[in-house]
Amino acid sequence: MTREDITRGLFELQDNDYRTFHARLMPEIDPERIIGVRTPQLRAFAKQVIKDSCAEEFLQELPHYYYEENNLHGALLNLRYKKESELEDFLKELECFLPYVDNWATCDMLSPKLFKKNLPLVYERVKHWLNSEHTYTIRFGIVTLLGYYLEDAFESGMLKLVCGVKSEEYYVRMAVAWYFSMALVKQYEETIPYFEQPVLETWTHNKAIQKAIESRRIDEGTKAYLRSLKI
Repeated sequence: MTREDITRGLFELQDNDYRTFHARLMPEIDPERIIGVRTPQLRAFAKQVIKDSCAEEFLQELPHYYYEENNLHGALLNLRYKKESELEDFLKELECFLPYVDNWATCDMLSPKLFKKNLPLVYERVKHWLNSEHTYTIRFGIVTLLGYYLEDAFESGMLKLVCGVKSEEYYVRMAVAWYFSMALVKQYEETIPYFEQPVLETWTHNKAIQKAIESRRIDEGTKAYLRSLKI
């Protein structure tokens, strides 16, 4: 397999109906950069590519042109590093890649299982990501907290950390709202003071409540109370 074979292989998996649909979800991406490959097919393709020597060349080639090439990059990193002893190497390559992530879907798709191997170490990196100048690096930090730190690894200071993220970028603000909505579901007692004495900006405050109310894990009485806290 050559480097060109990788892009050719992605086009062989193209679904034009899916391409049209998915392009509508990512208005920030030029539709010409979207091939139209469904996630299960892309992940299966990644398992083929990772076995080939060209995978290394592909991972060193940044930036990629196609949206799916970025998704494949993330999938290959997840396949390449699986052991706790490899976490530092994984983070090094991840941080080379993150500045080139240019949409919410690639960002949210990364979700490395390897993070579970050393949550304290990853948390220190999250603090660094939240201070990035890159929109989707910040979002990735927030989504990482949402995915791995709202249950056993939760600390109340994490709420303050996310609350302190200031950005005019829609996909960062939405991530903050998403995080706080899930914090209301999973860590209600710690989170509700952030809404009783509002500290989030108005749009994010209301969006977080809206998304929390949509959860089946919150009872009707609590939903009514949350509605009363909208600004």
